[in-house]
Amino acid sequence: MIWTSRQGPVLVTGSAGFIGSHVTHVLLDRGERVVGLDNLNDYYDVELKRARLSRLQERPGYRHLQADLVDREAIEGLFEEHRPGRVVHLAAQAGVRYAATNPHAYTSSNVTGFLHILEGCRHHSVDHLVFASTSSVYGANTTMPFSEHQSTEHPLTLYAATKKANEMMAHSYAHLYGIPCTGLRFFTVYGPWGRPDMALFLFTRAILAGEPIKVFNHGHHKRSFTYIDDIVEGVIRVLDQPARADTGWSSDQPDPARSNAPYRLFNIGNEEPVELLRYIQVLEDCLGRKAEMELLPLQPGDVPDTEADVSELIQAVDYRPRVSVEQGVRRFVDWYREYYRC
Repeated sequence: MIWTSRQGPVLVTGSAGFIGSHVTHVLLDRGERVVGLDNLNDYYDVELKRARLSRLQERPGYRHLQADLVDREAIEGLFEEHRPGRVVHLAAQAGVRYAATNPHAYTSSNVTGFLHILEGCRHHSVDHLVFASTSSVYGANTTMPFSEHQSTEHPLTLYAATKKANEMMAHSYAHLYGIPCTGLRFFTVYGPWGRPDMALFLFTRAILAGEPIKVFNHGHHKRSFTYIDDIVEGVIRVLDQPARADTGWSSDQPDPARSNAPYRLFNIGNEEPVELLRYIQVLEDCLGRKAEMELLPLQPGDVPDTEADVSELIQAVDYRPRVSVEQGVRRFVDWYREYYRC
């Protein structure tokens, strides 16, 4: 059953991005009107972003706006003109390593840009804001699986720090202005139309070119690799059930995952982590080629393992990832070969 807003279309920021484009297609599939926002920056291949966008612009019900989150007047104008009923905020400066060379991009987009979205939601009575966070906020935490009830006070990268800031900013707006806000901590998303800076994309390109792949931590770390369709299903399920104030919350027992404001945080990912070497083996099987591996130590800021505890999301919206790594990597390889004609 579709939860309907009392007003306006759904605003999806980062609609020409990996997750954003997939979310937008599903919203359009079920008859929603969508306003998409993306600045089409050159952090990675702009032509890939344009190809995603072209597919969306062919569809009825979609309207695209090219603007930067940092442009306060543009964001204010967007909310004033289109008056979205719900917002799925996925636009951000992504990547944990890029911050070493361009840290200001993270604070501009992820902090100032997010403030502009929050202000738009505040002044236009948005029914629900769903925003992207990341498993990277768990940082130095080594207790597995990662749970929303654990502390996230020690991020290891600037990217993670800005996403932690987003969670705190959203909570303050939920508390002060009653804006229903739900944050989703994504765990290593992969699949067709993915980002070229992600491991699966980099590995596929290198293996097909006969080039070595860089395998950090000698391939022994684990990740909760999560296929894009499973991620999108969770985003949509959450969007349809706005956060509500928890009247039973007790300030005597503070809990990072609980609040008396209309605010929630959820992990969203696969509960079965896969070792990187196994991930590469699956890719080799799908490509029919062996990888030449350059084994390297763990990168600064990387965590050895991630494992998602999604019990809260299961309880809230009956979320259960269904796509195995074998199925997901195969679908990515099929898309890659078709898109790049290789």
